[in-house]
Amino acid sequence: MKKIAVVLLVAFYTLSCKDEKHIPDVSAIKVELDVKRFDKDFFTLDTSNVPAALTRLHEKYPGFLYDYLYNILGIEPLPDSVNKKVPRFIYDYQPIAKAVAEKFPAVEKIQKDVSRGFQFVKYYFPEYKLPKHLITFTGPVEGYANVLTNDGLAIGLQLYLGQDYPMYQTGYVRQVYAEYQSRRFEPAYIPVNCMKNIMDDLYPAPAPDQPLVYQMVEAGKRLYMLDMFLPETADTLKTGYTQQQLDGCYANEAGIWNFFLQNNMLYLTDAAQTREYVNDGPRTEVLGDSSPGFIGQFVGWQIVKKWMAQDDQRTLPLLLKTPAKQVFEEAKYKPK
Repeated sequence: MKKIAVVLLVAFYTLSCKDEKHIPDVSAIKVELDVKRFDKDFFTLDTSNVPAALTRLHEKYPGFLYDYLYNILGIEPLPDSVNKKVPRFIYDYQPIAKAVAEKFPAVEKIQKDVSRGFQFVKYYFPEYKLPKHLITFTGPVEGYANVLTNDGLAIGLQLYLGQDYPMYQTGYVRQVYAEYQSRRFEPAYIPVNCMKNIMDDLYPAPAPDQPLVYQMVEAGKRLYMLDMFLPETADTLKTGYTQQQLDGCYANEAGIWNFFLQNNMLYLTDAAQTREYVNDGPRTEVLGDSSPGFIGQFVGWQIVKKWMAQDDQRTLPLLLKTPAKQVFEEAKYKPK
């Protein structure tokens, strides 16, 4: 298919553009969330007697220890393998563990921000069972940044040391993570990624086999949901866009939408033709180097916001239950 390159009249540049938000009062909603510093306990483990040390650690982290050893570190669940690989990992990762300890001597602000998000989750989904523990760990650089476990919401602090941390500039890490990903290795992204874990549990992403416009609406639902859980958090953190990219999206909203219309792309189902618009990436090639990747979430977000604004009786749970096709057709999205 030949794509028509839309000439955007306004370049992607910095422009202030914000939506008016009604933020509900959740101050009376109580949530329980304590912090467990597994990262500190694990890296002070006595490696001269690994079995005894792990037994003591298991008493404090009865479930998470197994998740950490076998799922996060990927160690085979065999005594010989554990006894050999645990000391090796502790030795190899001591510099990173030290950097984590220096960067995060305390995590009260993270706890506060995640707890605030939990209050909004409870406001919209009062029956949802929230985690009661925030577990910090240091794991492989190419591993998990956040994971929801049976024991709690776990945070891999090795991926939040700041985008300029020297390890992130090494050839190996640059092979694993592109620059648009590593620039998000900032502590400010921790609450956002924690809430994405909750969002995924509440509303798992549907299979990517729908027409493009419905995939965009589904991405918009998820971004709208995240916005409701973190209404006071910058939209750049929630979208993963830079401020310039986000402002450019608003400035060129009509041009972006016309690109999809003029190229008859809304009902495409071929993944080879749609993946660029509904997956993370450094940019959207046809929209220029200054555009963000995953432009579909922005488009879907605007469609969802228009649909929600049509009726103040519409709720977040109702949005999630409403098929993407219905949301799109009823929104009658036509930016100017």
